[in-house]
Amino acid sequence: MSFYSAQTNDPLFDAARQGDVDHLNQLISTTANVNVQNDKGFTPLVLAVYGGHLEATQLLLDAKADVNVQDVAGNTALMGVCFKGYREIAELLIQFGADLNLQNKNGSTALMFATMFGQNELVKTMLNRGADPSIRDAQGLTALDIARQKGNQEAIRLFENL
Repeated sequence: MSFYSAQTNDPLFDAARQGDVDHLNQLISTTANVNVQNDKGFTPLVLAVYGGHLEATQLLLDAKADVNVQDVAGNTALMGVCFKGYREIAELLIQFGADLNLQNKNGSTALMFATMFGQNELVKTMLNRGADPSIRDAQGLTALDIARQKGNQEAIRLFENL
């Protein structure tokens, strides 16, 4: 996928960042490329997700935004949700085919992010949806190892009860 160096005032990126569904809908209907990436690899979907904009996320996914696009660091929209903690958006991304086991350039997965940031409802959701807890990051750590490092007792129990 080629990168598009969007300006900070790019209308599609601004509408996604602000969760402006009416403007997004207008831009999408005029054949805006919903999978365009800026110089950091962010897509409108990633910006909508990071902002916690459920309705804008739904609109972009319905317009065929690629749920598994990775930014220049290898992060996905689902990884962003997992450190932010937006459970409804995570469910929506998973429903639209988010790969639970994609790894970023450091080998981290969405499950690892949820564990690291104490988003235990998301940990539970992803485990129930098939996230692989045995994946190791670049440091050789699993999500359980991260839970132990962070003292995340609830996540430790979730992993140990698999």
